[in-house]
Amino acid sequence: MQPLIWERRPEGLRAPALICAFKGWNDAANAASTAVDFLGESFDAQRFAAIDPEEFYDFQATRPIVRLSEGRYRDLIWPETLFREALAPRASRDLILLSGDEPSYRWRTYCGLIVDLAEAMGVQIVVTLGALLADVAHTRPVSITGIASDDDMASRLGLGDANYEGPSGITAVLHSACADAGIPSASLWATVPHYVAAAPNPKAALALVRKLEGLVGVTVDASELESATTDYEHQVDRAVQSDPDVQEFVERLEAASDTPPLPDPEEVSGDQIANEFQRFLRQRGAEE
Repeated sequence: MQPLIWERRPEGLRAPALICAFKGWNDAANAASTAVDFLGESFDAQRFAAIDPEEFYDFQATRPIVRLSEGRYRDLIWPETLFREALAPRASRDLILLSGDEPSYRWRTYCGLIVDLAEAMGVQIVVTLGALLADVAHTRPVSITGIASDDDMASRLGLGDANYEGPSGITAVLHSACADAGIPSASLWATVPHYVAAAPNPKAALALVRKLEGLVGVTVDASELESATTDYEHQVDRAVQSDPDVQEFVERLEAASDTPPLPDPEEVSGDQIANEFQRFLRQRGAEE
């Protein structure tokens, strides 16, 4: 069986943009995957292809999921990579949404399959969404950094400088494959507070969606994400205010954001605060 499985071939997609999010290392606080899932729901995206997981995943690390009903076996769900078409009739282009876990093996072959599908569907641009942990406050606007294969595109979007060098994820390999194939690509990354990394972050997802709109020219009603963002901020505010050490640390992050450069962390490290805050959130969840 071929690893790229076509369930059907969508027809009539207009100058499609391929939007990708991979769960795992590239997806702090589930921000990137939440953004793509939100786009899928907003445009009623329909599945049309998948990558079979057999050759690409370590199933002890990314395990299949068993679904039961009334104690009886119903289904076994494997960690596929899914492709969905999203029609945007009010925009000048349509979308193809890719979602899945970051693979374990054969990254170049895996990305080659994605490029094959992109070429077959006439994709005009590939955009990957990601999120990373950073020393930022949840009360401040989400910073979006990124890179683009075209300098004019990066300048037009006002992307912050991405100066990270070091170990990377599947997104970097995919962009390399796109460059080899001559497909324009861009990578957008949202920063999320490292002290509340365990909680899904709709605020970062919303920031990714808004930046993506300007890149691909597709507008979406994000009122649901905006409401979730308000709830998220209120919940984190309450948790922070209940712990003086955490509150002090967040205030220093706010000051650093308002008046850079970042002040010295003094005696309390970010990791220590993060660990204590995660413990507090788990306790609060158990109580509620």
